[in-house]
Amino acid sequence: MTRTINKVAVLGSGVMGSGIAAHLANLGIPVWLLDIAPNELNDEEQAKGLTLEDEAVRNRLSRKAIQQLHKQKPAPLAVKENAQLITPGNMTDHMSVLQDVDWVIEVVVERLDIKQKVFAEVEKHRAAHTIVSSNTSGISIEAMAEGRSEDFRRNFLGTHFFNPPRYLKLLEVIPTKDTDPELLAFMKRFGEEVLGKGVVEAKDTPNFIGNRIGTFGLLKTVDEMVRQGFSVGEVDSVTGPLIGRPKSATFRTLDVVGLDTFLHVAKNVYDQVEGTEKEIFDPPAFMKDMGEKGWIGSKAGQGFFKKIKGEKGSEIYELNYETMEYEPKKKLKTASVEQAKQAKSTEKQLKTICYADDQAGEFVWNITKATLLYAAEKAEEIANDIVAIDQAMKWGFGWELGPFETWDALGVEKAVEKMEAEGETVPAWVKEMLEKGFDSFYRGFDEYYHNGAYVQRDRNEKVIHLQALKENSSNVIAKNAGASLIDLGDGVAGLEFHSQNNSIGLDVMQMINKAVEEVDRNYKGLVIGNEGKNFCVGANLMMILMEAQDGNYPEVDMVVRQFQKAMMNIRYSNKPVVTAPFNMTLGGGAEICLPSSSIQAAHETYMGLVEFGVGLIPGGGGNKELYMKQLEGLPEGAEIDLQPIANQVFETIATAKVGTSAAESGKNGFLNERDAIVANGDHLIAAAKRRVIELFEKGYRPPVRKPVPVVGETGYAAMQLGAKTMKFGGQVSDHDVKIAEKLAFVLAGGRVPKGTKVDEQYLLDLEREAFLSLVGEPKTQQRMQHMLSKGKPLRN
Repeated sequence: MTRTINKVAVLGSGVMGSGIAAHLANLGIPVWLLDIAPNELNDEEQAKGLTLEDEAVRNRLSRKAIQQLHKQKPAPLAVKENAQLITPGNMTDHMSVLQDVDWVIEVVVERLDIKQKVFAEVEKHRAAHTIVSSNTSGISIEAMAEGRSEDFRRNFLGTHFFNPPRYLKLLEVIPTKDTDPELLAFMKRFGEEVLGKGVVEAKDTPNFIGNRIGTFGLLKTVDEMVRQGFSVGEVDSVTGPLIGRPKSATFRTLDVVGLDTFLHVAKNVYDQVEGTEKEIFDPPAFMKDMGEKGWIGSKAGQGFFKKIKGEKGSEIYELNYETMEYEPKKKLKTASVEQAKQAKSTEKQLKTICYADDQAGEFVWNITKATLLYAAEKAEEIANDIVAIDQAMKWGFGWELGPFETWDALGVEKAVEKMEAEGETVPAWVKEMLEKGFDSFYRGFDEYYHNGAYVQRDRNEKVIHLQALKENSSNVIAKNAGASLIDLGDGVAGLEFHSQNNSIGLDVMQMINKAVEEVDRNYKGLVIGNEGKNFCVGANLMMILMEAQDGNYPEVDMVVRQFQKAMMNIRYSNKPVVTAPFNMTLGGGAEICLPSSSIQAAHETYMGLVEFGVGLIPGGGGNKELYMKQLEGLPEGAEIDLQPIANQVFETIATAKVGTSAAESGKNGFLNERDAIVANGDHLIAAAKRRVIELFEKGYRPPVRKPVPVVGETGYAAMQLGAKTMKFGGQVSDHDVKIAEKLAFVLAGGRVPKGTKVDEQYLLDLEREAFLSLVGEPKTQQRMQHMLSKGKPLRN
């Protein structure tokens, strides 16, 4: 049968249920959010004279959950209007809606008996073939389906989202022995393509894959901390980016997740396993004591860390788990830590610290060793292959390397020798792998070890891995220190940035120009994208500041001219240029996207022209491009008041407004009808490539060069007045006003009459002159220095 999911019902409106509903709404899917009908009035309802029969009371829980979506951080909604797609209801009055939905997701309390009762009710109302799933974090999926009909069981499975659903990529899909294989394939495809998730098939075992490995690793870390006598701050200082884990490391992550949630997840495994493994999943007394005291993390105001006000303002203190009092936060400093920090890759950092002969080395090795052995021991029990385990830990827990990738980074043979020398038992299948001459779990990018041989990974046509393409040197058309031009196949080239932080320097500009020339001669079009942490966070600020401080303004002028030239080459390329932004796309990163033929943005794209924060205005054509983008689609020859358009662009740039999603970036003017939003970031390069081919096959022609209408002197005065009004209100500084006046002058087109049509190069010249004058300002240089040293803007 052909399946579609057009409407969904979510049962349970807690943080997780409402978060799933928000994620679905972000993707344009209407959702019913149902919870229990309250059996007593609250004070507010009593004051209003409401009764238990009033709809406002009966839908109170789901209605309140929807309201809370607007207040939560990080924001569950991509744009606030998406909440309109979520309809509140209750599981007494509205279960009949289940007959009209395509998917029912259960997200009620984590108790098997309650879930079974809910599913008994669902079965009374669902239509035949309606998909039903549970979002449980680890309760048996098989057990939930006991007593249900054959049709229910065939259309039932686990779909475990990770919190927060909008941001965490992992979706574990757990079939039962009765789940229809066609349904399983559909849900995996739907999860990836529509929900934008990294989908992993897990076996129906306690806590599935991610939470099983993650909880084990965390408890082993706690155990080793206590054994060696380290503090929670010292542990966090070496279990974050130093070993390829998130900045929140171990205990800060626990505070964010909530200790109550963690203790529940640990108990779920504890109740279902035996022997030594059972002991591992029994948290130490101090963690249970914290739970009883309510010291469960950020949502309670204290956990392993607490913000305490002192003479120097608020400081973060760490919990001393022996005295249960808070103390100043400490860091672990050893020779191996300092050496690892100097390493240029996660793999080298891990090798440096794991094989070091000091306290930090011993600590990191012991927790890493335990996790690798446990993952190998449980691999066959919890997953179909090692790839699923590695992906689960990367997508669900933010690890840069999964357990088996970590083992490869350390060297499997060397790690096994060290483990056995320390008396550890290495799983037989790992030793067998080495005995057969296979010295790594992965070979190249496409193969992994499975059942005694290397096998090919499933190929996904919607995913293009630039790193894999570059393994074949014939695919690299050209490269320099900042960027590479790669053959993506099918007559499309790809420009990848790989400078530090993907910043834009002269090397990147040169490669942009070379790419446009090469594509014009030999390719259908160009994709600009990469696989870094962010698309691009702007120009090389350090380079600009150093030249300015040395008074080398001709050099700065040359850099700005080159940047503007590269952006104009993108705009007027004879072949389509499609950009593929994701995550932070700021300053120069946004300037690269704006002139492109089409933007294919990841759902999580945070786009903005943020130069104002460092005392500048955009210098690569961003002011002109954002303004011109708003003029697109206006009726030719019609009398249009340009002032509101100029004002909007002025406000967006002057407030350094950044979209909190691709959808919001669109509302801010950075995307329009020729652009698209891609749900799954892994599909971004391939989607951009398809767009290039589509444009080429439609006979792409670059935009016609024509003069740009501007608001002139009267428009400049209006924008200038807005900036001064904010100054009079005490909202901005004198230097802010100076920057704003420069910006207004550029957007207005200088001292020309309102409605004058000016050349693009004229606007670029105004922009460059304003940029150069601001670079020379001492207060701007102070702002630039502050951003480089502190990572946040200075308002002076």
